[in-house]
Amino acid sequence: SILMQRRLFLYNFRNLRKAKGRRETYLCYVVKRRDSATSCSLDFGYLRNQMGCHVEVLFLRYIAAWDLDPGRCYRITWFTSWSPCYDCAQHIASFLRSYPNLTLRIFMARLYFCEDRKAEPEGLRRLHKAGAQIAIMTFKDFFYCWNTFVENREQTFKGWEGLHENSVHLARKLRRILLPLYEVDDLRDAFKILGL
Repeated sequence: SILMQRRLFLYNFRNLRKAKGRRETYLCYVVKRRDSATSCSLDFGYLRNQMGCHVEVLFLRYIAAWDLDPGRCYRITWFTSWSPCYDCAQHIASFLRSYPNLTLRIFMARLYFCEDRKAEPEGLRRLHKAGAQIAIMTFKDFFYCWNTFVENREQTFKGWEGLHENSVHLARKLRRILLPLYEVDDLRDAFKILGL
């Protein structure tokens, strides 16, 4: 099926602050071609990690095989259960530099930070600098995914307890990560002066 089972979506996309046991990354995607003022949907679906290969790399291989027309503009939208790891962020940034006619928007349910490296914030900054639009999923995004990618049997999406609060918390965290470093230093100095 091209649609995700409800239980898979609800388990893997829940935007918990601590998501223990959720080791797989799911990626729902929409690919559109822009023709002047209109856009045409070319494909949609979802992928998940495969043994030894992260889902972001799988998608990049998939889209690279399309042999995209360099004279046309394309927009890809991802909804992911986890933000990309450092290595995947590097692959995506490199891919975007190779395809200047392609824009990528990434909406993430949760932020991934590997305990060993702590390099993921830098990866997200580089990805943002390469032109990817990155944001945390809100109720509206979960609702869209439910209606577009999930085998929902016409059931209305009902958000879980803490969905909004967790989205706000994660969005603030992402905003701090994407702040230019000189602004972060200015904020730290301001907090020191205020004694905070």
